[in-house]
Formats: sequence, C-alpha cells, structure tokens
Amino acid sequence: MKMLNKSALLILAALLSSPLLADDDDCYDPVDSWQPKEQLQAQLEAKGWQVERIRVDDGCYEAEGRDTLGNYFEAKYAPASLQIRELEIRFTGEGAAEDYLDQ
Repeated sequence: MKMLNKSALLILAALLSSPLLADDDDCYDPVDSWQPKEQLQAQLEAKGWQVERIRVDDGCYEAEGRDTLGNYFEAKYAPASLQIRELEIRFTGEGAAEDYLDQ
C-alpha cells in the first residue's frame, strides 16, 4: 500500500509539473516584428503614466512605473502589437480596478 501511494504521488507530481498544465504568459512574436520600446513608452506616457523601466521578460515587454494617481503598475505587452497581456496595480489608496478596464 505504501508503494502504491508513493507511485501515485510521483505520477501526480509529474502531471502537475507538465508544461500542458503550466500557465503560459510568454509572448511568441517574431523579433523582426517587434515595435520599439520607445513606442510603448510613448503610449504609456500619453496616458499620463511615468515609466520607470521597460524590459523583455519571457518574450514580452514588461513595463513598470506609476500611473496618474501614483499607483505602482507592472504590465506585460505583446512586443509586436503592443497589446496589453497582463496588468498588476498596487493601489496606494486611490483608484480602483474599474479605472483600468479599458487598458
């Protein structure tokens, strides 16, 4: 019985670590189709956001900075289309998630 439990545990661990079950937030745009980082920065600054850094992470552009209310943001963008893929806001007391629905 103990051997069966260990085997079941090993199979479960293998399944859970499988790439099929992994959350895939990577971008796969061909590098020759990427827009310049400066274009993403201009897009964010046009909203009044202050960009502190833009870097490449998992094939996506990842931008960090402050929004117009002073909230810290971290967002992932597809580098070819500059479409947002993920947005995280750390609220400082002002604003709400609804303020970012059109992002």
